[in-house]
Amino acid sequence: MQRRFAQVDVFSSTAYKGNPLGVVLDSQDLSGEAMINYSRWSNLSEVTFLLPAAKAEADYRFRIFARDREYPFAGHPALGTARAWLADGGVPRNSGMIMAECDAGVIPIRIQGNLLSFASPPLLRSGPVAAQELAEVLEILDVQADHVIDAQWVDNGPGWLAVYLDDLNLMLSLKPQIPARPGRWKIGVIAATGQDEEQFEFRALSIENGIFREDPVTGSLNGAAAQWLIETHHVQPPLVNRQGSVIGYDGQVHISVADEKLWVGGQTQVLIDGSIEL
Repeated sequence: MQRRFAQVDVFSSTAYKGNPLGVVLDSQDLSGEAMINYSRWSNLSEVTFLLPAAKAEADYRFRIFARDREYPFAGHPALGTARAWLADGGVPRNSGMIMAECDAGVIPIRIQGNLLSFASPPLLRSGPVAAQELAEVLEILDVQADHVIDAQWVDNGPGWLAVYLDDLNLMLSLKPQIPARPGRWKIGVIAATGQDEEQFEFRALSIENGIFREDPVTGSLNGAAAQWLIETHHVQPPLVNRQGSVIGYDGQVHISVADEKLWVGGQTQVLIDGSIEL
């Protein structure tokens, strides 16, 4: 069956330099198996499926898949789905604010032209990383412990653990090692840039079943880690983070605080608009 489809570039003002997201815009009768099959085949980091809202306050509902895994929330899927919905003629009931429902709840998404920002959801897991687990992560990164300023769980859905390093060049030169032990790791690595315009560089590293991937630009990690960095007085909002330079991308993530919420934003644009057989 032909279904409306969009592919959206998220977190960059330069086309094809942000994080791509596939969005199936009419998914009402799709099974979970069909969603997983497309997600796995697409080879994108995440894809989403747009559905009618189940909650009265929401404008729509969406499901997020990363190959065969479903996430309750992820940042670039939230913003990319919102952009695709707007481009397809969606009109939020509250001017300037989309209410997007996912498994993590109803997420407010603020509209400011091409800049969309989501209100970062509460952390599912936070706090310090156990010494043994941190040692395992540092072995994967091939980093000595004396380069670590701080480390913490910053999981708002995908399962991120963040490591804040004291050396930007070291962080950019990391070549993660595949661990001998089977398992799944979602490691965010952060370093200060020493610049005023883009204060931090982020890298989002995933290892699962012996396969390594680096995400171009990651809203969930930037939001959760920014919350941690602000609460521990490493930085004050507003700020802009950059991500993706190591792998040829040019991502910028805008962090601000307003209305007692942490907002995570980026430029978004639909680059492919058409249909998909699904």
